[in-house]
Amino acid sequence: MLIETFKFLFKRDLLKLKQEIESYNDQSKLWYVEKGISNSAGNLCLHLIGNLNHFIGATLGNTGYVRNRDLEFSQKDIPADELVKRINDTVVVVENSLNKLSDDILNEDFPLLYNNERVSTMLMLTHLLTHFGYHLGQINYFRRLYDKN
Repeated sequence: MLIETFKFLFKRDLLKLKQEIESYNDQSKLWYVEKGISNSAGNLCLHLIGNLNHFIGATLGNTGYVRNRDLEFSQKDIPADELVKRINDTVVVVENSLNKLSDDILNEDFPLLYNNERVSTMLMLTHLLTHFGYHLGQINYFRRLYDKN
């Protein structure tokens, strides 16, 4: 039952991310960074996709995904339709990976350390959701602030 809840929430948030990216009137604003702001909405999107493909896809689903975290923040000017494709692909990866799990695994240690500590898979999935929501909110705010057409 809890795995189904995680699947629902990750899919909901990934589809909201897709909606945010598709809502930009000026695609160049996806990559805009105001003075004092570290990351663009486009880079935050790449970061969220990379994060889920790494921690859920590769780590729990054995997809073979190899993360290049630096590229998530350095790549620029990827067209919105390519970002949407990557989001759609991530929806499938997360769903397929979580489908392989049972609720019993949630109380087991997550295969990777988090901040140099062992944590449960439940804690890690919860962390991934809250991390996603944090950046999704930033993307929404950036769109409303900078894409004023």
